[in-house]
Amino acid sequence: MLDGVPRQRGATAARPATAPPVVAPLTSPAPPVSRALARLRVLRPWRLLPTPTGTPFTFGYAAVLTVTAMVTDYADPALVHALHQGSSTDVAHLVREPVLVLLASALWMAGGIISPYAIGFVVVLTALERRIGGLRAAGVFLLGHVVATLATEVPVGLSVLAGGLPDSSLHRLDYGISFGVATSVGALAGLLRPWLRWPLLVAFGSTVVGGLIEFADPMTDWGHLMSLAIGVSTWPLVRGWRRARTAAAIAPAAVPTAQTPDKAAA
Repeated sequence: MLDGVPRQRGATAARPATAPPVVAPLTSPAPPVSRALARLRVLRPWRLLPTPTGTPFTFGYAAVLTVTAMVTDYADPALVHALHQGSSTDVAHLVREPVLVLLASALWMAGGIISPYAIGFVVVLTALERRIGGLRAAGVFLLGHVVATLATEVPVGLSVLAGGLPDSSLHRLDYGISFGVATSVGALAGLLRPWLRWPLLVAFGSTVVGGLIEFADPMTDWGHLMSLAIGVSTWPLVRGWRRARTAAAIAPAAVPTAQTPDKAAA
């Protein structure tokens, strides 16, 4: 019956509305220079180096070590030998003036400013100080330097007393920052992600074990191994320090500023 009703003049059949095709905007890929800058902003390689405001302990200590390294390279050899001998943590010096020589021996770098331990000092201490603070990083470094030094020199003194070593062993030249750096490596490893932690420990540990196998300087190499173990033993402590430092940095931003009564009423 509907087919027999004439259509109204001017009426047209409604056509189904169709949505216009969506055209994806044309975007050109970022140029290689922009991608490289974006990666640099994410990785921030400049944070591997110390700064006066960000890592004052590492920056100041590195400046002192640079000066003493220049003295070692350019001063009269007789003067340099006298300075090293006076700063040596041998048994004779430790018995007479332990505090002075323990501090003085940490002012020199064996091998110069481009030695592996000098480079490791800058990179490792910078990373450690950024995570736990300057005073705590200094404490970790000093802990390894002092404990490993005493752990290697005290047996020498006892062996001399027992007649197992000659008296000349009491004046064995011993100085440098390597024990403190090894301890800092062990402590820093506990603050890194596992994919960085274990390769770092394996690489450094294999270097120390290789030195022990060569048997060139076994007492120093044993000291490096003990220093690394001291650093690993500080993991609960340094992790707690890092959590406290992170919480202290977040707390001021999380607490809103209290309004005065006048502003609240307004």
